[in-house]
Amino acid sequence: MRKVMTDAELKLWNELRAHRLMGLGFRRQFPIAGYIVDFACPEKKLIVEVDGSQHGDAGHAEADEGRTKRLEQDGWTVLRFWNNDVIRDIDNVCQHIVIVAGLAGPT
Repeated sequence: MRKVMTDAELKLWNELRAHRLMGLGFRRQFPIAGYIVDFACPEKKLIVEVDGSQHGDAGHAEADEGRTKRLEQDGWTVLRFWNNDVIRDIDNVCQHIVIVAGLAGPT
């Protein structure tokens, strides 16, 4: 569990915290199935992970895939965004989260 967030995590957390995104209640650094996820909305069983470039490496990508499969077995939906996407296009990241949460239709 990390106390210090990356710039991308902080930017996204500022959009998610205190039910700011369409009333969705997100928790940060939330434990699920033996993992600590970046952000979780327990009500919608939605997990949001913000990944740096190291997650593109074969070992990390494989581990992430296994982790995602395990979380999905428990009924969670896992969304992954690259740091750059969060930093450069937070509006579309948030829109995608809202759509997956079932609070808006695609535009």
